[in-house]
Amino acid sequence: MQSPAEDSTTHAPTRDCDVLVIGGGPAGSTASTFLARRGWRVAMLEKDAHPRFHIGESLLPMNLPILERMGALDKVAAIGVRKSGADFPADGGGYNVFRFERALDARCDHAFQVRRSDFDRVLFEHAAGEGVDARQQLRVVSVEPLACGGSLVSAIGPDGPCSWRARYVVDASGRDAFLGGKRRIKRRNTRHQSAALFSHFEGVERREGVDAGNVSIYRHAHGWIWMIPLPDGVTSVGAVCYPDYMKTRRGDSEGFLMRTLRTVPEVAQRMAAATRCADVHATGNYAYECTEMAGKGWVLVGDAYCFVDPMFSSGVFLGMHGAEQAAGMVDAALREPAREAALQQALRRHIDAGTDEFKWFIYRFTSPAMRHLFANPRNVLQVEDAVVAMLAGDVFDNPRVRRRLRVFRALYAVTSLAMLPRALRNGLRRRRQSRVDFSGETLQAEES
Repeated sequence: MQSPAEDSTTHAPTRDCDVLVIGGGPAGSTASTFLARRGWRVAMLEKDAHPRFHIGESLLPMNLPILERMGALDKVAAIGVRKSGADFPADGGGYNVFRFERALDARCDHAFQVRRSDFDRVLFEHAAGEGVDARQQLRVVSVEPLACGGSLVSAIGPDGPCSWRARYVVDASGRDAFLGGKRRIKRRNTRHQSAALFSHFEGVERREGVDAGNVSIYRHAHGWIWMIPLPDGVTSVGAVCYPDYMKTRRGDSEGFLMRTLRTVPEVAQRMAAATRCADVHATGNYAYECTEMAGKGWVLVGDAYCFVDPMFSSGVFLGMHGAEQAAGMVDAALREPAREAALQQALRRHIDAGTDEFKWFIYRFTSPAMRHLFANPRNVLQVEDAVVAMLAGDVFDNPRVRRRLRVFRALYAVTSLAMLPRALRNGLRRRRQSRVDFSGETLQAEES
């Protein structure tokens, strides 16, 4: 790293690097680690200080090969709860477990549930150990192109402003979507609008035996609920809700969350002895995407490019997979600049194709047909094994999985036609209930 120089405009110290990564979460640390291992000078700027609270605690089995290639798998295993599968309610009571060991062409038979405060800190520190100039409490405020090529990235922190001249910028700023906002390319996903309320609880009843680390997914009348076992007896519990239902909220967020959870009898039973041990958090405008992924000298990775409803715990995996692939693209583009546009186009096709596999299921998950298929799984033509592979994250490079997921789509279409009258009745009922609370009292919608 060259010695700092003075920026003539801001009088702030200006440093040089090959790649500047905005954001020190999983995607930023992953991209930084792989680029540093390829010999590039990498600076990573995180606006907060680790550890900090974050949602998205459930990893997928396909995270594990990435962590192994990073050299961080043992560190993550030491802070995680082993996750053998995901479970969903079964018709007639109980639940069905989709165990990862049954995935078509299974590569890993488990994943981990992690506190994101610990997980993000571990990966950030690991990146620093790999030679990344990893800095905290530095908020990027601008990225400006330089006449000589590259970008001037300006940031501000406790000691005032500072800046970097970077040949390439990787935006891993998460839901801040820094470049997406600055370039006005961030768009709401109109096919899936929702919001979420969530917190951490002690004393939540867990599954028995090997299923104790499962992520549990439930449907409620206006969305869905997650339960994620974390270390030290803590469980992450949250409710994703449709906008019309969120407008009925009155009083405090905790009361609204608890009332929503109690509408599902098994969730209420598992939380009968639970006590909250963290603040209740809320987030809206859940799903969005950017109309561009990359341009000359910059690329978006993870949530900075696209955020989908985390129904199948895909968020961290998509971020880390995209970051690893983007690191390969940036490495090649820096070595052969003439290939940059083609490399970026190939990266976007790859990321969009895999993400679309998750989106297809997410858009339909609360439908009666999908409820029926998940509650009554059948492994016809290895379709169930392919669905488990999707839940494990194997949606990018396995043609056998993707072909069988097309068979599942056909089964879904046939089931949907058979259940169409029921679907129409459920839609009408949901709209009527969206303005009624749990005691039957009509609520007044809040202003949007």
